[in-house]
Amino acid sequence: MLQLHREGGNAVARFARLAILPCLLGLLLLTQGIEAAFAHAVAEGDKGYIKEITGVNILPFVYLGAKHMVTGYDHLLFLFGVIFFLYKLKHIGIYVSLFALGHSTTMLLGVYFNVGINSYIIDAIIGLSVVYKALDNLGAFQRWFGFQPNTKGATLVFGFFHGFGLSTKIIEYNISPDGLVPNLLAFNVGVEIGQLLALTMILIFMGFWRRSPSFFKHAYTANVAMMSAGFVLIGYQLTGLAVS
Repeated sequence: MLQLHREGGNAVARFARLAILPCLLGLLLLTQGIEAAFAHAVAEGDKGYIKEITGVNILPFVYLGAKHMVTGYDHLLFLFGVIFFLYKLKHIGIYVSLFALGHSTTMLLGVYFNVGINSYIIDAIIGLSVVYKALDNLGAFQRWFGFQPNTKGATLVFGFFHGFGLSTKIIEYNISPDGLVPNLLAFNVGVEIGQLLALTMILIFMGFWRRSPSFFKHAYTANVAMMSAGFVLIGYQLTGLAVS
């Protein structure tokens, strides 16, 4: 974990200044009507396909699940933060498995039992998960509050929320009950395939980056940028909730 002692007393002040930027950016995104800020939005073509098909369609749902993961920047940001300071494959496997367990559980059960959450609220919580992980990587909790949250537990819990984000969107598209269970399982398999592909690319990138002598210097900036992206998601979703 990156410690903030290198930054001294200026770290908190710099954090406060940087936190203003994502708030302004979030408002700008709202005024421009950029739909991409909905992290769990499904492409129009895929949405129409989900609405229209019936019966068991294993391969199409595997494809849709994989596509969702590799294009779901909220998932990728959180995953990137989770493995940022993990070097051993054993530890990476544990944390990624916890995230997958949480994500899969609420996605499958949420759709099957038709349990949805307001999409603005759930996506704001997902943005919060990105902010949390960035702060955790920066050592902020230990420095500010004198304790370290349980990182494994937090990964699992936020995985639950990420899964609810997707299940809420799928419910809105009125997926056919005919073949629902096998299609959902296929979708989840696709999500895990996509996660494995994304994780592979992230690990390759991190492997090269960590060999750079400036890694720890740039790690601070990278986590502040990730935190800012999380604040943008939160601000956008809460503003959307307020005006909806």
